[in-house]
Amino acid sequence: MSANHSPAGQQPTATYESAFLKACRREPVPHTPVWFMRQAGRSLPEYLKVREGIPMLESCARPDLVAEITLQPVRRHHVDAAIYYSDIVVPLKAIGVDLDIKPGVGPVVQNPIRTRADLAQLRDLTPEDVWYVTEAIGLLTAELGETPLIGFAGAPFTLASYLVEGGPSKNHEHTKALMYSDPQLWADLLDRLAEITSAFLKVQIEAGASAVQLFDSWVGALAPADYRRSVMPASAKVFDSVASYGVPRIHFGVGTGELLGLMGEAGADVVGVDWRVPLDEAARRVGPGKALQGNLDPAVLYASTEAVEAKTREVLDAAAGLEGHVFNLGHGVMPSMDPDVLSRLVEYVHTQTAR
Repeated sequence: MSANHSPAGQQPTATYESAFLKACRREPVPHTPVWFMRQAGRSLPEYLKVREGIPMLESCARPDLVAEITLQPVRRHHVDAAIYYSDIVVPLKAIGVDLDIKPGVGPVVQNPIRTRADLAQLRDLTPEDVWYVTEAIGLLTAELGETPLIGFAGAPFTLASYLVEGGPSKNHEHTKALMYSDPQLWADLLDRLAEITSAFLKVQIEAGASAVQLFDSWVGALAPADYRRSVMPASAKVFDSVASYGVPRIHFGVGTGELLGLMGEAGADVVGVDWRVPLDEAARRVGPGKALQGNLDPAVLYASTEAVEAKTREVLDAAAGLEGHVFNLGHGVMPSMDPDVLSRLVEYVHTQTAR
């Protein structure tokens, strides 16, 4: 049973009445809940200390380390939810794809997928492949108590872009070439990645995650017609696969202002919005029946305290009429961010929205 599930006739679990989950369910909240993408990571000196000398993918496979890193921002910032510390390529590594995360570069794939024969790299993911995820979430839920844990995975398109390009790409030329030239191979690739992603999310939910977020970091590179035809079916398959668990499903991408309605249509309960579209306009594009998450520009946090508060107020004002709102940045926390700024931001949002 997930930590969010509240079956009829049974007592709700510890996290069920949390501000974060209530906002995701579009219910009244005591204050606007706050968490930050990449809150567990390089901006925290305590993170740098425990990660010293340990490669990224190794750190993701050590339950004690995962638990500690996930808990660090909860302790420091008093955010309303924890985000499971991992990386979107972890399930690919777990099934044997030859890849590594190169410092300063990102995920690098040794044998990119360009032909049908290359699909053989992608076998099914089993819970045993990621046993450390189950163990780490067990440690975390015991510590977090009433604070929800968000599980996450990379969306099929973003995983495909790394696999096809062989690493990060600005223009996604190999990815788009495959998508346009061999639509059947592309569809088969995304369908297989949807199966892997679904299995990875199920492991997290069954271990105790209270919500899940699907990161489609690079999907903003697509036009809406291409998204609907070539990407949306795979994302919808992922969301459908975990619908029966009853946990909120969040969908986030960067530069996706033109795709917001489609991303909600794919099956998300909560649509993440980057800083390029105001939340009230995002709500119009997404339509009713969805909560929104976002969307302060991370770069604002380098400005003066007065400027940060003014820009935060703009976000809160734009969110005033939403059915549900989870405050977040419009992208991840930057490595050079002063952690104290994040702590003050959480306190400001809580204070300004207390009901």
